[in-house]
Amino acid sequence: MCGIIGYIGPKDVVPVLIDGLRRLEYRGYDSAGVAVVSHGAMALRRSAGKLSRLEDAIGLNPIAGEYGVGHTRWATHGRPTEENAHPHRDCSGRIVVVHNGIIENYLDLKAELQAQGHAFVTETDTEIVAHLVEREMGADGLENAVRRALPRLRGLFALVLISVDDPEKIVAVRNGPPIVVGLGDGEFFVASDIPAILSHTRDVVFLGDEEMAVVTRTGVDFTDFSGRPVSKATQRVLWDPIMAEKAGYKHFMLKEIFEQPTSVRETILGRVSQESGRIFLEEMRIADAKLAAIEKITILACGTSWHAGLVGKYLVEELARVPVEVDYGSEYRYRRPLVGEHSLAVVITQSGETADTLAALREAKRGGAASLAICNVVGSMATREADGTIYTHAGPEIGVASTKAFTSQLVALYLFGLRLAQARGVLSPEASRAHIDALLQLPQQLEQTLKLAPAIEEIAGRFQARTDFLYLGRGINYPIALEGALKLKEISYIHAEGYPAGEMKHGPIALIDDRMPVVALAPRDAVFEKMIGNVQEVKARGGSVVALTTQGGAGLASILDRERDFVLELPMAPPLLAPILMVVPLQLLAYDIAVRRGCDVDQPRNLAKSVTVE
Repeated sequence: MCGIIGYIGPKDVVPVLIDGLRRLEYRGYDSAGVAVVSHGAMALRRSAGKLSRLEDAIGLNPIAGEYGVGHTRWATHGRPTEENAHPHRDCSGRIVVVHNGIIENYLDLKAELQAQGHAFVTETDTEIVAHLVEREMGADGLENAVRRALPRLRGLFALVLISVDDPEKIVAVRNGPPIVVGLGDGEFFVASDIPAILSHTRDVVFLGDEEMAVVTRTGVDFTDFSGRPVSKATQRVLWDPIMAEKAGYKHFMLKEIFEQPTSVRETILGRVSQESGRIFLEEMRIADAKLAAIEKITILACGTSWHAGLVGKYLVEELARVPVEVDYGSEYRYRRPLVGEHSLAVVITQSGETADTLAALREAKRGGAASLAICNVVGSMATREADGTIYTHAGPEIGVASTKAFTSQLVALYLFGLRLAQARGVLSPEASRAHIDALLQLPQQLEQTLKLAPAIEEIAGRFQARTDFLYLGRGINYPIALEGALKLKEISYIHAEGYPAGEMKHGPIALIDDRMPVVALAPRDAVFEKMIGNVQEVKARGGSVVALTTQGGAGLASILDRERDFVLELPMAPPLLAPILMVVPLQLLAYDIAVRRGCDVDQPRNLAKSVTVE
């Protein structure tokens, strides 16, 4: 997502900032900017587009400074224009801020500040921070003005600020998105990711949530938001930049599982309006008339993304009432697919570089289909070749076994289903409000679901030595059974099979005995009683059961053996969104079993993060 870099020290500041931004390009962005202070004056350069355009702007109108900040922006509030690019200023132009995250109550704050005479020049949520700090600025310094402003902000954010009126100082705060402080020889850095500063220093401090760093030429003071000093340990980074990003987690996969509330929130925010009921997917670039004329949708993907596509079939058909088929990218191009001008091909790829999926995209386009990419990487091949894109704002996913990218894909598909339904006149904006409200509750529900982690560790300890697992689900949760089985196979090397629960009696029931754990996905929905019947069939044959249900489904416990079986109760969610919650315990179960078996969780054997060759 957005990239942040700040520097104070003896070096020429602008090259340091540009180099740091370049090292953050992998995060994806659509505009960039820097601000530096020299001899009591602020100089700022910004541009839309790639970093090279910012360098061109600086080349035409050079700036230099004694300290400064830089930023690469992935647009959420406001279009990707030079005006909306960071850094942002207050009314006087003497305070600037760069920001990663979302200020959720920015409209209320903006109205309040405008009533007090503050003039706004951008469409962003970030600009209100500069004006709030301007209002609070006094003789006691920039850090105290920031502290007074922070209680007014609601949301997740990382902020870095500088002010001409409190020179030789950088103030950085974290409330969600990461901030790292680099400690050099007579120089200091702040950044959103280690790669931005690793060429300058390997001594770093990671800010915790609700912590502040006040950086000057003589050192760094760490406090909490109220100003109480915080003791921070300096870490010596001895590995490559990627290894430096675990932020205290044992594995990238575990970190990324726990990042899902944030990645889901960022995939939703800026794209929905509770007030109007509208869905905003400007990157999609497919006109409503074209969407309304679609008669068939083909979803093309591989691996975990294919499972997302299967969930997407249920979502789109239910919401927009358009027939959807789901194809493996690796199979699609080896037959003669039936597509035409009223077809839409939707490719799902985390990296945007998956060879089979790209080949399928090209085959669909040759047949005359419109095309849409659901992707996590800005500027990747899939996004360049498709007619339009829906970006999943999951941030970089390092673990080979996909977790947060998958749940973000499901959110993107839900948003697409709503947008398509509105374009086709199937769902009015008024009727969409209930769907939007449910979407906005998801991040908090994911946080609640993650609290099941200790119980899942206990389950992993019970079943780590088993050699086979069966995962069962019905309807929209059948693909989640497939995904749960895949996760276990990928990282623990245990054979696992996902199956439609209604088909259990047509084969897999022959495998069930007292050594076969069965994971049953049984949310309290229209087929809950059917799932109870499947669980009873498993129990009648001696199988152990791990049942996932939602609030109101705890009656499952009455038919299970407390000594041999487990029930995990998740927050209640609408049936179309329940799969996003259901998959999280399955990710944790696979992770915990793999760790107990001594497997390489982040780099499982024979697998790569992105399959870029056939």
